[in-house]
Amino acid sequence: MPQAVSPCLSCGACCACFRVDFSVHELLSEGGSVPDGLTVEVNGHTARMRGTDHVPVRCAALTGKLGQHVGCGIYEWRPSPCREFEAGSEACDRARARHGMAPLGA
Repeated sequence: MPQAVSPCLSCGACCACFRVDFSVHELLSEGGSVPDGLTVEVNGHTARMRGTDHVPVRCAALTGKLGQHVGCGIYEWRPSPCREFEAGSEACDRARARHGMAPLGA
């Protein structure tokens, strides 16, 4: 039986909508897995994915064309906010709406 394809692979709205802040302990240099080069320091305790505090928002790890075919360049090493984000959640629907996409449940 074929595995279902994630709707996230044709979306990417969350990666082009929200600021992504996380503990510096998730950085590779601090024993975590998130590559330091794709982040900026917020303060001594918090790091942020590059591009998520710019306008327009676009995470530096996002690859591909939004709404068509996208991916995360560091999927296996992504920070906790990305790991915890749920497809089809209220936040997902808000991000999709901001980019002219219908909610996943529609």
